[in-house]
Amino acid sequence: MSLSLKTIKNEKGENISPILPSDVKNYLIDIDGTICDDVPNEEPERMGTCEPYPDALEICNKWYDEGNIITFFTSRTEEHRDITEYWLKKHGFKYHGLLVGKPRGGNYHWIDNHMVKATRFKGKFTDLVKVHAEIEVFES
Repeated sequence: MSLSLKTIKNEKGENISPILPSDVKNYLIDIDGTICDDVPNEEPERMGTCEPYPDALEICNKWYDEGNIITFFTSRTEEHRDITEYWLKKHGFKYHGLLVGKPRGGNYHWIDNHMVKATRFKGKFTDLVKVHAEIEVFES
């Protein structure tokens, strides 16, 4: 898939990191406990045999087919890359990338110069809906 990134400049007129078109979403999706049962790194033999959550497969592939970017981001290690890619292919997940080595333990606080939208998985994949929620931000 070839995407056309939009070139942007800062207030000094210097080029900065390009952005995706506004109608394209960049999904970073966890694997264990999110698209399949939670399999700890200490039990890699289960990584190739667990079943995906059917709604996760359907929604992730729908988002992919709509032209969005799907990247799986997991606490699995580089040692687990081959079995993870095998598993994703075996079950028909469409995706653009796989990032391994996400820090373990949860309680994530992502700081970035680009807009970040966080969605906590609570048992079922569906289309996303907008809600208003309290967030932490840097002081102005």
